[in-house]
Amino acid sequence: MGKITSNVKNEFKLKYLINYCLVLVLLLVGMVMMFTGGLKMSFARLLTQIGFSIILAVSLNLVVGFLGELSLGHAGFMCIGAYIGGFCANALSNYIGSKFLVLLITMIIGGVIASVFGFVIGLPSLRLKGDYLAIVTLAFGEIVRNIFKNQKAFGGAMGLSTGPIQYDTRNNMSLYIITFVIALIMLFVTQNLIRSKHGRAITAIRDNEIAAKAMGINVTFYKLLAFIVAAFFAGVAGVIYAHYTTPVSYTFFSYNYSIEILVMVVLGGMGNITGSIIAATLISCVNFFLQSRLSGDLAALRYLIYALVLIFIIIFGNAPALRPFKEKYGISALSEKIKKLFKKKKPFDPAAVKEDEGSWDRIPTKIDMDAILSTDINPEISGEQENADKKND
Repeated sequence: MGKITSNVKNEFKLKYLINYCLVLVLLLVGMVMMFTGGLKMSFARLLTQIGFSIILAVSLNLVVGFLGELSLGHAGFMCIGAYIGGFCANALSNYIGSKFLVLLITMIIGGVIASVFGFVIGLPSLRLKGDYLAIVTLAFGEIVRNIFKNQKAFGGAMGLSTGPIQYDTRNNMSLYIITFVIALIMLFVTQNLIRSKHGRAITAIRDNEIAAKAMGINVTFYKLLAFIVAAFFAGVAGVIYAHYTTPVSYTFFSYNYSIEILVMVVLGGMGNITGSIIAATLISCVNFFLQSRLSGDLAALRYLIYALVLIFIIIFGNAPALRPFKEKYGISALSEKIKKLFKKKKPFDPAAVKEDEGSWDRIPTKIDMDAILSTDINPEISGEQENADKKND
């Protein structure tokens, strides 16, 4: 039993360690290119986009994948963080000369305010489920961006100008480093939350809410906790976006962007953090490529690509005819084959073979085994028993 438990622990550690390694690889690639002089402005912006996309995808996976609630308003939380964080950063830049300190303060402000709205949106999830909750979160995202659109203090329809706080200039391209560091912090918080008793309670609510209530789990608390944590990191991603581009326009935080984040989660796998990181990276690269190659009305083709990808995933995941193919060529099957390739086979050692711990000479008993066996083969006792049986007859 001890060996099984240790193997499970090692497997969990390896699974979560891979997530840190993926983010670190992306960070190291950018840093090596920057120090060697091969980092272009466009690639630095792509790395920043990949970074905040990872933050958005993993935070949404906490609600959709681990809690099991369908949310379509994640772009709304990002919008709050972008506008509030950008507005505060513009004000603080007049008094604080360090851009890093301004970014750090505004990330906390934007994340906290977004988490407050996450609490407000989490309240309907206590009574609404499925499509109804999706409609509420969708309406929230559309209301938020239209409110900022009509506020002159935030730039109105022209957007909020964040030129003084921009990082991606020709002399300073370090925003992607900060973004990946925040992504590592977010992974640390999320993965430790999932592995804790609170994370097990969240997944228990997803599996069966009635059974979770019967076991004494505070469903209200854990649903709100998941929404608050996810909204906080979405707000932080919004603040990073405000330092990434100018002006901050309400058109970016549309329903389509919420769907794009949801595609990252679904493509990577519900409740799969590693998959969310990979999917966020792939979709960010596809977006970057399509935006540079397609213009005008052709830019809408990427939304058609998202739709086709979702349809393919649903068919691939639910079609019974494709089950043998998935079992043979699926991700889990391929990972098992890779593990077998790298797994070292130990040579057979006869000395390592242990005796059966359940043998009779190892288990203490109240009655001596020799005494039990002797009763069957004692001739005197068996003869007396036969005479007694004859008299009775």
